Amino acid sequence: MAAAEAETAAALRAEVAALRMRVQELETENQRLAKVASSCTCGIKRNRNVKGSGLADDSSKRAKRTGQQVGILSHCSKRLVALKVMYFGQRFYGFSSEGNTEPTVESEIFKALERAKLLVASRKESCYSRCGRTDKGVSASGQVISLYLRSNIKDVGGGTLDERSEIDYVKVLNRILPQDIRVLGWCPVAADFHARFTCLGREYKYLFWKQDLDISEMQKAASKFVGEHDFRNFCKMDAANVSNYRRRITEFTISACDIRSSNDELCSMTIKGTAFLWHQVRCMVAVLFLIGQGLESPSVVDSLLDITKTPRKPQYKMASELPLILRSCQFDKADFMCSSDASRSLTEHLNDEYHQYMLQAEIFHEALSCLPLPESNSLETLHKKRNYIPLLSRQTEPSYEERIAKVKTKLTDNL
Repeated sequence: MAAAEAETAAALRAEVAALRMRVQELETENQRLAKVASSCTCGIKRNRNVKGSGLADDSSKRAKRTGQQVGILSHCSKRLVALKVMYFGQRFYGFSSEGNTEPTVESEIFKALERAKLLVASRKESCYSRCGRTDKGVSASGQVISLYLRSNIKDVGGGTLDERSEIDYVKVLNRILPQDIRVLGWCPVAADFHARFTCLGREYKYLFWKQDLDISEMQKAASKFVGEHDFRNFCKMDAANVSNYRRRITEFTISACDIRSSNDELCSMTIKGTAFLWHQVRCMVAVLFLIGQGLESPSVVDSLLDITKTPRKPQYKMASELPLILRSCQFDKADFMCSSDASRSLTEHLNDEYHQYMLQAEIFHEALSCLPLPESNSLETLHKKRNYIPLLSRQTEPSYEERIAKVKTKLTDNL
């Protein structure tokens, strides 16, 4: 057992070393490309060829002369600021911009920061951090990021500061950001603040229509998640970066919302915890839906949380990402501010958006009222139950040990 653990640790150390080397290579390439971009004169030539232009773009000339990146003001006063961000994720490929797909929430935020000339350094030098990396389609009403931004206050390390003289970050950014991203507040934070690692807890909300689901059975099963457990059977396993799959859930409740349709009721699941694994919430919700449909019993949660009894995750489809919301992130001594003008604009904007979507919903409701009543789906439900394969009888995914072995083999081949 000790030999196996030592071998696993050695494989992980080797992979970390390889990743660090790759990061260094990417940083070197990034510096090379930045140098090439700063010396490029194609934009100047294009402007000179345009009739009546006369002069090249000032920002291009300034960037070439000073060597500074356009949109970054390194000579200005700065302070470490946390921003609370709301976004509607339908059109975004997740929050993080580390992939090659666009648009992402993060990329849109940095575009706005550059246009507003609030950046004082590159992303890395600004000590940028984010609380969570929500997936494609997921929304948030309480995402938090932090980074150094330009400040009107010369001595941010001094005593009592009059925040009324500071830049209205909320108002400035919301004028530039797209309609589906809004900054809700900002606050100054200490130098050791990190949006991810200093977060005390996160709260998610998942919306769904009640339909024929047995809410009481779902709640009975949801309560089994509360506490500290190994959630490897309720996530997308990432053996290369995660070795500990134990997480603590502090609350998991299911309740009705105030919204009803003609024949259905909107409900929500509220999940609170200190931290979450990749796709953990959507996997837990997927299993609860199976229980609510009567296809599984609440005891299946106990079996999946017991990794000695169920060491391999059975294959099942995750719940949809669109109804998932990162509702809030809790921090110690982080009091977000929003000016009255910015707050008024936020309220007006969200009210306008709400009314537009309510009108659209009413149009669909009108269309539904024109259709003939559907036949009973009881036979379809019975057929589905007869053909259902229980979770614990399904084909399983590779275990953690098998994934580690695959990572080690891949690493050896690369070296």
